[in-house]
Amino acid sequence: MSPTTTDAETDRAGTDLAVTELAVSGMTCASCAARVERTLNGQPGVSATVNYATASAFLNRTDDAPPLDDLIGVVEGLGYGAEPAPEGEDELAAAAEAEDAAAAAHTADLRRRFWVSAALALPVMALSMVPAWQFRGWQWVALALTTPVVTWGAWPFHRAALTNLAHRATTMDTLVSLGVTAAYGWSLWALFFGGAGELGMTMNMSWLPADTTMGDMGGGSHHELYLEVAAVVPTFLLGGRWAEARAKRRAGSALRSLLRLGAQEARVLAADGNELTIPASAVKVDQRVVVRPGERIPTDGLVAAGTSSVDASLLTGESVPVEVSPGDEVTGATVNLSGRLEVTATRVGADTQLARIASLVRDAQAGKADVQRLADRVSAVFVPVVLAISALTLLTWLALGRPVDAGVAAAVAVLVIACPCALGLATPTALLVGTGRGSQLGLLISGPEVLEATRSIDVVVLDKTGTVTQGNMALGEVVTAPGVERAQLLGLAGAAEAGSEHPIAAAIAAAARDELGRLGEVTELNNRAGLGIEASVRPADAAAAPTRVVVGRPALLDEEGHAWPDGLAERAEGLAAGGITVVAAGWDGEVRGLLCVADQIRPDSARAISRLEALGISPWLVTGDSEAVAHAVAAKVGIAPERVMAGVLPEDKVNVVTKLQADGHRVAMAGDGVNDAAALATADLGIAMGGGADVAMEASDLTIVSGGLLGTVDAIRLARSTLGTIKANLFWAFAYNVAAIPLAALGLLTPLIGGLAMAASSVLVVLNSLRLRRFQPTAHLRRHASDDI
Repeated sequence: MSPTTTDAETDRAGTDLAVTELAVSGMTCASCAARVERTLNGQPGVSATVNYATASAFLNRTDDAPPLDDLIGVVEGLGYGAEPAPEGEDELAAAAEAEDAAAAAHTADLRRRFWVSAALALPVMALSMVPAWQFRGWQWVALALTTPVVTWGAWPFHRAALTNLAHRATTMDTLVSLGVTAAYGWSLWALFFGGAGELGMTMNMSWLPADTTMGDMGGGSHHELYLEVAAVVPTFLLGGRWAEARAKRRAGSALRSLLRLGAQEARVLAADGNELTIPASAVKVDQRVVVRPGERIPTDGLVAAGTSSVDASLLTGESVPVEVSPGDEVTGATVNLSGRLEVTATRVGADTQLARIASLVRDAQAGKADVQRLADRVSAVFVPVVLAISALTLLTWLALGRPVDAGVAAAVAVLVIACPCALGLATPTALLVGTGRGSQLGLLISGPEVLEATRSIDVVVLDKTGTVTQGNMALGEVVTAPGVERAQLLGLAGAAEAGSEHPIAAAIAAAARDELGRLGEVTELNNRAGLGIEASVRPADAAAAPTRVVVGRPALLDEEGHAWPDGLAERAEGLAAGGITVVAAGWDGEVRGLLCVADQIRPDSARAISRLEALGISPWLVTGDSEAVAHAVAAKVGIAPERVMAGVLPEDKVNVVTKLQADGHRVAMAGDGVNDAAALATADLGIAMGGGADVAMEASDLTIVSGGLLGTVDAIRLARSTLGTIKANLFWAFAYNVAAIPLAALGLLTPLIGGLAMAASSVLVVLNSLRLRRFQPTAHLRRHASDDI
C-alpha cells in the first residue's frame, strides 16, 4: 500500500490502490496525451494509459508508487490540470453536466473563431488567387484582414504551442503555430523589406511555388506573399477542431442522457407513515421509498407493497411494460406507469445499475485499443521529425541555389500539411461514437480492447438457461385423455399446484390462473417430495365434493395405481425424449392428462444463431441440463448435434473453453449466471446477458442489457464496425502524411493547397467515424440481407 493517501483516494479505492482514474485538462492533441503518458510511466510503480479524446488517465500503481497527490503534481508540472475522476451516479452526473457545459463553451468558442476567421480569410484568398481583383494597395488590405486571424483566430494553436514549448515539448499544435507564423512572418518581411508592399503590385495564384510570379513594376526585387496561407490554414483548422469538438460532444451525449434519467428526488416513508421528500442521492439501503404513477423509481430495490406496470425500456430496450408486485426487483431510473409502489432500497449510489452502466460507458470510452496506442506512439515522434524535415527542406533548397521564397514556401508547406490532425482523430472519434451508439442500443462494451478480440472470434459457447432460453419454466402443450375437458384438467391440476413454490408447479398454476381466472379450493394437501402432490380440490364454480387429484411425475401415478388410457403413456415418453418436462394428472384411478412444462426458447435465438454463423462464428451449446433437453433446444435453434455438450458442471465449462482454445480457436462465451462467471472470464471474449447475475456481468467484456441473444450478434457487429472504422481512419491518415510531406518538400504543393488537403483529411476522419451513429441493430434490418453481417 502507498505510504500516504488522500481522502479522495481512500473514498474511491479504500485500501486497494491498484487502479486510479484522473481527469486531465488542458490537452490539445494526441501528442499531449502521449507526453503525459510517457511522464507518468516514468514514475516508479506506475503504469499509465492516457486518452486525449476523453481527457482521462488510468493509473495502475504498485505499493512503491508515489502518492496520488504527487502524481497529480507531475501532471500539473507538465502544464496540464489533473484531479481524481468522479465515481458514482451523482458524481458522474455532476461531472457529465460540467463537462457538457465546458464542451459547449469550447465548441461555441471554436465556432465563433471559425466564422470570424472565415469572413476575414475568404477575401484574402480571393484577392490572392484572382489577379483581376488585385486593386491598387490590395496587399495592405489583405494584411489588415489576415492579422486578426493570425493573432486572435489562431490563438488556441499558439497558446498550446507556447505552453508545450515552456516544457520543452512539441505537439501537433506546434506545427500549426509554426506554419502560420512562418507564412505570416515571411509575408511581413516581403511587404516591408522585399518590395512586395509597392502599390500596384500583383500576384498570380499558382499550384506550384516555383512557378509563382509577380508582376514586374519596373524592376526591383519582389517576393511572394503567403497571407492567404496564414489566413486560410488556421481557418480550416478551426473548422476541423470545431467538427471534432461537436463529434466528441455528440459521442458523449449517450452517457449524459443516461445519467440525466435518474430521479432527482425520493419520497422516503418515515416510521410514522408520513412521506419525507429528500434528494435521491440521500436514500440509504433498506429505506422504503414511495413511487407514484408517472414518477421515476429513485434507486434499485424490491417492491414491498403495491402492484404496477414499470417502463423498463431504459435498460431492456423493450417497449412492453413489466408487471411488478411485492418481491419483484425494480431498477432505478425506470418509470412507474400505473399503481402506487413502495420500494425497499437495496442498492444506492455507485452500486445502482444505472451508475454501473454509466461507469461501463465511461470506462469503455476512456480505454485504448492497440490501434490507439499505435497512433499515440506515432504522434509522439511525428512532430520532431516533421520539424527536422521542414528545416532540411529549406536548407536543401538554399543549397541548390533556388530562390529563397521558393525554399521558404516548401518548408512552410511541410509544416502546414504535416499537421497530423487526422491521425489524432482517427481512433478516439470512432471509439467515442461506437461505444456511445452501443450504449444507446443496450450493448455495453467494457473496453476498446474488446474491439480487437471480436475480430478473430470463431467460436461462441452458449449457456442454455437464460441465454438461449428465457430462463423460466412455462406451460406448453396440454394433452387430455378422452372425455376430459381442458378446463377441467387445468382447473384441478392448477389448484393442486398453487400451494407449491417449485418452478414447475408455479408454471402450471400461473397458466391455469391466467386461462381460467379463478382456481378451486384445496381442502387437503400432501406433498410427495421429488415426485409431486396429492390434493383434495373443490372446483371454483361448483359446490360438489372435493376431487382427490394426483399431480406429478408419471411414476407417481403408476405408484398410486392409476390406469393409463391407450396411447397416453407412449405420448408422455415421446415428449420426455424431446426434452419436455411431462407432468401427469389423474383422479378416480385414471390418468386424465399431461401438462408439458419447459424453459421457453427466446424468440430471437434461432435468428441469432443463424446470424452468428453468417459472421463466421460457430455456436456451441453447453449446459448442465440433460442430453435430451440440450439436444431438443439445439435442434430448435439450429445448433448442430456435435456442438452440444450436456450435463456440464460450472468448473467443466471452464474446461470446455480452454479445450477449444487449445485447439486453436478464439472463443467467446455467453452466459448469465454465477455458474458462468469463471468461463466468461476465461474466454477470449465474455458476453453477459443483462438480466443475469452481477458477477457474470462483472466478469464479461460485453453486456447485453436487453438479455436477448440477438444482442450478442449486434455487439459483435458493432465492435467489428468500430474497429473497421478505426483502421480505415488510420490508413487514410497515414497515407495522407506519407504522400503529402514528400510532395510539399519537393515544392509540388503550396502551403495553401497543403492546408486545404490537411483540413479535408481531418474532416473526412470525423465524418467517417460519425457514420457509426447510423448503425442499426439486426432486428431492424431485412432478414437475410447482406448488410446484416
